[in-house]
Amino acid sequence: MTSLSPMGWESETPPGAGVGLIDLAGIWRALNKRLGELALGVAIALAIGATVTLLTRPTFTATTTVQIDREQEKVVNTQEQTPVDNLSEEFFQTQYGLLKSRALAARVAESLNLLRDDGFINAMSAKPRGASAKPMTVDERRNEVVELLQAQEGVTPERGSRLVAITFTSPDPILSARIANAFAENFIASALDRRFESSSYARDFLEKRLAQVKAKLEESERDLVAYAASQQIIQLPSVGQPSTSEAGPSLAAANLESFNTALAAAKTDRIRAEQKWRQAEASTSVGLVEILQSPTFQALSQERAKQVAEYQNKLRIFKPDYPDMTQLKAGIDETDRQLSLEAANIRQSLKTQYQAALANEKALGGQVSGLKSDVLDLRGRSIRYTILQREVDTNRTLYDGLLQRYKEVGVAGGVSSNNISIIDRAEPPLAPSHPKPFLNMLLAGLAGILLGVAMAFVREAFDQAIRTPSDIETNVDLPLLGAIPMLKKNVDPKDALSDARSQMAEAYHSLRSALQFSTADGFPKTLMVTSPWPGVGKTTTAFAIAQYVGRLGFRVLLVDGDLRNPSLRELIGARGVLGLSSLLTGAAILKEIVQPTDYPNLFVITSGPPAPNPAELLAGSRLKLLIAEASAVFDMIVFDGPPVMGLADAPILGSVVAGCLMAVESGRTTRAQVRQSLRRMAQAGARIIGTVLTKYKTKSSAYGYGYGYGYGYGHEDWDGGETKGAQPRGISGVVARARRLISR
Repeated sequence: MTSLSPMGWESETPPGAGVGLIDLAGIWRALNKRLGELALGVAIALAIGATVTLLTRPTFTATTTVQIDREQEKVVNTQEQTPVDNLSEEFFQTQYGLLKSRALAARVAESLNLLRDDGFINAMSAKPRGASAKPMTVDERRNEVVELLQAQEGVTPERGSRLVAITFTSPDPILSARIANAFAENFIASALDRRFESSSYARDFLEKRLAQVKAKLEESERDLVAYAASQQIIQLPSVGQPSTSEAGPSLAAANLESFNTALAAAKTDRIRAEQKWRQAEASTSVGLVEILQSPTFQALSQERAKQVAEYQNKLRIFKPDYPDMTQLKAGIDETDRQLSLEAANIRQSLKTQYQAALANEKALGGQVSGLKSDVLDLRGRSIRYTILQREVDTNRTLYDGLLQRYKEVGVAGGVSSNNISIIDRAEPPLAPSHPKPFLNMLLAGLAGILLGVAMAFVREAFDQAIRTPSDIETNVDLPLLGAIPMLKKNVDPKDALSDARSQMAEAYHSLRSALQFSTADGFPKTLMVTSPWPGVGKTTTAFAIAQYVGRLGFRVLLVDGDLRNPSLRELIGARGVLGLSSLLTGAAILKEIVQPTDYPNLFVITSGPPAPNPAELLAGSRLKLLIAEASAVFDMIVFDGPPVMGLADAPILGSVVAGCLMAVESGRTTRAQVRQSLRRMAQAGARIIGTVLTKYKTKSSAYGYGYGYGYGYGHEDWDGGETKGAQPRGISGVVARARRLISR
């Protein structure tokens, strides 16, 4: 619960609670309230964006895509003379820097003959036609062309690849494509030139070194040949390379190697033949492999098998001594004799083979023994020869390597292969790259929204007027008991209050309900309605409260407490001259000044004759006697009090009533005025039970006239006797319509 003390506001909410939190609802309400500023900001930004777009000269951007490899293509088997760490990111950054270099731009200008092209400078500089051109020197012209090329060139690496996009922007699409392609071509040419220049030093060095190594090689070869002739050393050519000068083994060593190989083969043959002979000699049967594999033996074995089969077949019919059987038996015996003879011949053949292999082995062994002595003698005489041969080989290897390197350097210096290649050549663009109307207007719209929001918040920051119920709740820290909508033009408040379906009637019904629960005992016994300034609507509010409470069956006395500027008589149409001033001066009693009205249970006391000193009359004891006497007769007394600011009447009257209701006019009353009025009332000891917002423009607000008090639940908007469905306006209206569409 919140109360007001003479020293200021007291609340159960701790000070600083909620400080630092973003009030999204407040921001939304501020923007919704300042739609005009928001629309103005958007309109200004869109106008500027459209103007800039229309005044911007169209330009065309052409793109050439090149590929930069980390290692160049190996046309020759050589390494770069200048080592490059092309595995790091620095390599690619260096290439990008070379693409943007001034030297490359100057090379492009020379290749396209742009230094003598006045049209290029005029087009790129956007000079108007007919403008006088200042004469420039050659250096100035060159600098301007190079600067124009560098300014409009773009280098964009494609992330995660070795591709690089080279762009150029100009007013002419054909010129843009030509220059973009020229940048790529000259970049490749400049890389080749750098390689050729780096190889020139290597060629000079290799030429001098080759001459020295060649002379040394020739001298070592002459020494080797002279020593070989003197020592009768004959070296055979290398195996497989008879045409080369490289020395192979000596003649004696070659012979020894040949005979030794033959001796090893002879030993193998002798061992194999001896093994076969030993097996044949030890065996008495025909189970030797050589016998069984003999074609003659196999044929005789098959013939014998046939004869045996035929003999056994006829034995079933004839006796063994039968002539045919005797003849078959003789044939079988002859076949057995031939088989034995064939086996003996095979055994003799194996023995002969063994003896021949043994003789061959002995002959080769003697030859090898003789060659060993020759080879050992040659080795003693070949020590010097080997040294000379090694020197020749070393000099020849060095000479061949230098010669090959010299040839590769010469080829690499003139080869056209490079680690940079063109993937897509630039084509003249069909549409301009700048300006981009859609993007410009989109950015202008966003900037306009930001500008409008800034204008709205600036306006909101400087606007101290209370316009919405949230302004009261946020800045006044008092309960808001009701929000009374503004009447249409030429509408009488009494007519609006008499129509139970009007906005004003519903609003005052809600205010009556809020007053009923403002105290523990229901309606306050005595209530004063006041305001910071006159013309706020406090008289209408006091009359409406008294009228609607009377409709509930309570006897209500409505008193016009504004003795300086009374208005209740005209609103109700009361008669008679006597009033409150008459009672306070002692000129009349209560029964004489109370007048009945046409409204049920409602009685009224007018202000009476003008009083020269209203503050003194209200401060007297007769006012308390009036309240005490009237409280015995009426259930509730409602005072239409005077305004607070500039007068002492309202604080005096507020100090003797049970509760005060502060009427605040929407859009006119400032926060400072309300605070100052409440502070004056609190200093006088008045008890403020709440506030009511009058003349509230519901259609221009996001709240609607209901504002949570129960009279926005389906009633129709009252408009001069005609009804129409009440619809929220502004951003809230759009959101509400969107929600209805989604719910369908």
